[in-house]
Amino acid sequence: MMKFIKATKMKLLVLILLIVFLFGCTGVDVSNQNVSNNSYSLLKVHFLDVGQADSILIQFPNGETALIDGGNREDGRFVVEYIEKMGISRINYIIATHPHEDHIGGLPEVIKSFDIGKVYMPNKTSNTRIFKNLLEEIKNKGLKIIQAKGGLSIIDTEDLKFTIIAPNSEKYDETNEYSIVNKLIYKNTSFIFTGDAEKDSEEEMIKLGYNLKADVLKVGHHGGRTSTNYEFLKRVNPKFAVISVGKDNDYGHPHKEVLKRLDKMGIKVFRTDELGTIIATSDGYKINFNKEIVKNNDDATKNERDKKIIYIGNKKTKVYHTTTCKSLPKQENRVIFNSKEEAEKAGYRPHKNCIE
Repeated sequence: MMKFIKATKMKLLVLILLIVFLFGCTGVDVSNQNVSNNSYSLLKVHFLDVGQADSILIQFPNGETALIDGGNREDGRFVVEYIEKMGISRINYIIATHPHEDHIGGLPEVIKSFDIGKVYMPNKTSNTRIFKNLLEEIKNKGLKIIQAKGGLSIIDTEDLKFTIIAPNSEKYDETNEYSIVNKLIYKNTSFIFTGDAEKDSEEEMIKLGYNLKADVLKVGHHGGRTSTNYEFLKRVNPKFAVISVGKDNDYGHPHKEVLKRLDKMGIKVFRTDELGTIIATSDGYKINFNKEIVKNNDDATKNERDKKIIYIGNKKTKVYHTTTCKSLPKQENRVIFNSKEEAEKAGYRPHKNCIE
């Protein structure tokens, strides 16, 4: 009899322990699932403050991530540490918009530091050391480059779409025009990221009939006057514009013409040189920014006027220009001078139209 009672107690104890174990595990699972769902319900776009360069981290609501450009070479460590602080170990999509150092410079460090999914690049090469470094890191990771072209879909679900809408030609005169342009749609909100795309690419996107409407526009080429032209801006018709630009940069970016276009259309402007890293968060219906606009566009235009006068020389022609000259050389052929005297001492002559 005693043996029967003892056996029954033992069975009861085992049953109680089993019930506690099962309920305990279920509770933990539910809690984690809730945290996971909450973190995956938002889209976050981080416009990193990398000075006169571009780097944009995207945390998609499906849990995936993308990095559009990596800033200059010296920004690599900053970009890596920023991504690590977000708790990210894998970047699903790397977008190297075009092979200028201020866009791809930090990417070798990023690729070396994280688990990488896919790499998208335009059909444009460069003979620069940083471009070769980037190709080496891609090869070292056993990754393949996917050639970017307009119409290529990266993510395509009912609520979330991430698409490449440029470049749309095989050959351009300017390296900037090869820039990969992405459109991101999350439910009722949308973004366009333009790299350094200029007028030719903008006109192509319009001509090909892309739906360019977006709530947020990452302004092309750091606010340079050859990008964000009126017709393109009218098609995008954004509520907000973000300019990734360095404080007191040598190029006079953003140019006053672009600021006036944005101001004329009543678009709110966020600038990394004034606000640092800017984060836009979307729940699919509304976009919130982590920063307040500290200066209106008129003030920004005034700052543009107040900046020190610099001159841009053409390495090939040995001619120097004002920053507002309509005959400025290609980006890769430019050299900056702080005065006319400095330019002429270096063997450069003034441009016949823009230098008085």
